[in-house]
Amino acid sequence: MASNHSTEEQRPVRHKVEGPKKHIIAFIFSILLTLIAFAAVAGGEINTDFIYIILIGCAILQVFVQMAFWMHMKDRGHTFAIIGILFGVMVVATCVIMAEYWAWW
Repeated sequence: MASNHSTEEQRPVRHKVEGPKKHIIAFIFSILLTLIAFAAVAGGEINTDFIYIILIGCAILQVFVQMAFWMHMKDRGHTFAIIGILFGVMVVATCVIMAEYWAWW
């Protein structure tokens, strides 16, 4: 009768440990993006339109780094949170567009 039982024992499911290496890289990348944005503004010799492009680009990259590494949105099981964030972005974008139309007319 012992042969009918499976030989594999059920082991507790362990989460994959990332380790500090990816967090250190993400932290350095975040600091680098912040320094680029600060240098663009503090330099003062760059065209202001180009400074806005640099700031928006750094901000977008910073959001992705924060969400992927610090909030762990790259891992499984965060679909509902991602959908909520995308819905919030759509609501804010709609409000900004409607406010601009309201101001123009």
